[in-house]
Amino acid sequence: MSRGRRRLLQATAAVVAWPGGWRGASAADAPTTGERKVLRLLFSSAETTFDPARISDLYSRTVTSHIFEALYTWDPLARPAKLRPVTAAGLPEPSSDFRVWTVRVTPGIFYADDPAFKGQRRELVAQDYVYAFQRAVDPANISPIEADVMDLKVVGLAAAREAAVKAKKPFDYDAPIDGLRATDRYTLRFSLENPNPRFPHTLAASDLLGGVAREVAQFYGDKIGEHPVGTGPFRLKSWRRSSRIVLERNPHYREVLYDAEPAADDAEGQAILARLKGQRLPMVDEVDVAIIDEFQPQWLSFLNQQVDALAGTTGHLPSQFANEAAPGGKLAPNLAREGVRMYANLAADTSYTYFNMQDPTIGGNSPAQVALRRAVSLAYNVGEEIRRIRRGRAVPAQSPLMPHTFGYDPAFKSEMGDYDPARARALLDLYGFVDRDGDGFRERPDGSPLLLEMATEPEQINRAYNELWQKSLHAVGVRIRFNTAQWPENLKAADAGKLMMWQLGESAASPDGQPSIGRLYGPLAGNANFARFQLDAVDRLYERIRVLPDGVERQHLFDQVKRYAVAYMPYKIHVHRIHTDLTRPWVIGFRRPLFASEWWHLVDIDLALRRQHRA
Repeated sequence: MSRGRRRLLQATAAVVAWPGGWRGASAADAPTTGERKVLRLLFSSAETTFDPARISDLYSRTVTSHIFEALYTWDPLARPAKLRPVTAAGLPEPSSDFRVWTVRVTPGIFYADDPAFKGQRRELVAQDYVYAFQRAVDPANISPIEADVMDLKVVGLAAAREAAVKAKKPFDYDAPIDGLRATDRYTLRFSLENPNPRFPHTLAASDLLGGVAREVAQFYGDKIGEHPVGTGPFRLKSWRRSSRIVLERNPHYREVLYDAEPAADDAEGQAILARLKGQRLPMVDEVDVAIIDEFQPQWLSFLNQQVDALAGTTGHLPSQFANEAAPGGKLAPNLAREGVRMYANLAADTSYTYFNMQDPTIGGNSPAQVALRRAVSLAYNVGEEIRRIRRGRAVPAQSPLMPHTFGYDPAFKSEMGDYDPARARALLDLYGFVDRDGDGFRERPDGSPLLLEMATEPEQINRAYNELWQKSLHAVGVRIRFNTAQWPENLKAADAGKLMMWQLGESAASPDGQPSIGRLYGPLAGNANFARFQLDAVDRLYERIRVLPDGVERQHLFDQVKRYAVAYMPYKIHVHRIHTDLTRPWVIGFRRPLFASEWWHLVDIDLALRRQHRA
């Protein structure tokens, strides 16, 4: 037995603090929940707000997606993804040119009770979705999704926002918007400037554009982020910031029964459907979420049965313990004996480093500057990142496109996925980035120092990436310095265009690749396009891709964008992650969503099995 493994096994007997208020060396010490079904989970980072219009982090979005409801979502078991109604009464109805979309809201859906309603039951109506769109573009909200909503080109929406900006007055929520109308109590009509065959994907963004009651926003004002009120399966029971979030079953949630459409040859999906079909949602009474930002306590909390799952986009197995949990990719015997289930899935995501195209050191489209970025990309050792930091749980990325999305081609191969320090050195030499003073590091073609600066965060995992970046670039004679700040501070600086380089990750929200190439679209510079890359040829391709239906022509245009991404290298796309989820045997029905955040209402807890294992 290795020394490291021995230390870990000893550590599992230690006392672990649970933000819910109890401590103990084993789950048997925990207070009983009786017959209530409580799903205990963790987040690896803190939430920020529960106001959908102001959310910029995945953790908050995961909570709100269980409180607010979109018109549509994605079938929990269907692969490939399939759109299904949530509050809508059927699928959206498009015009022949995909410019006008009509959606009907199901009558008889009610919000959770709240003092804002003054003792009255409040029904969900079409205008609540109009209001959600308006809030996303209201300048006062400084919404992180404003650019994405504006990019939909809803007729009159940009003018409504501009009117508020120019007049320096509050956004006029009562002024009609031609392309965003509730034509009656239950009917929505969206009119778009351009054809958009995939507009319904936007309507499935439950965590961001779910129905919002205007009187709730007015009642709570600036405190609305502390009082999320929706029509979903759960409501907020308690919240200690950055520590613990508890949701409870919405007692007035309408009758919704579990159903799904797994493929005929999907044995796992068919088994889940057979077990859960027809059960009323949600199946659990509470969801208790602890905020645990350090990897070892996360792992110990699972080993000690203080959480029921390390699963989903916000709390999956820490990569540092992947080899302990699944040596050689197979579930560890001790976990297998306990009935733990393991799920490994190639995620619809990317991790990437962006280069600020407006930065005088790394940016610009001159041949020398392009060569510098391509050399940096070739010098970075993605293979070592996968082996050492990600513990084998990733595959090299070849383009910005994500697995499981239209435009992604698993057979596509490019320089983006290459590690070739010899070619990096040759490029730098060719374009005049050479060591002139003999100190082992290169200068710029004009003789000035060449120093790259990367933003980073203080966590241990970031230090591992910093070390790899430094090792990779020093091997080709390039200096790099790291500027450490908290993530929100880096995000603010990135939005302002003040960072030279920063490493990020992103997950797909729908089965379409267009948002991935939005990072290359000039008009989105400073929003989705952190690199502030702008090239007319790419902008034209993006605009054509946006209006075309899926098919051979659209795929061909995606392939052209991929080649521009490699040629100019405004982003170094690192990997697509392989997510490993672990659940205790009493968690029934888990399947990681491909494009949605919500799954807590779709699983059950076998209380008898839980008691048996804890005994």
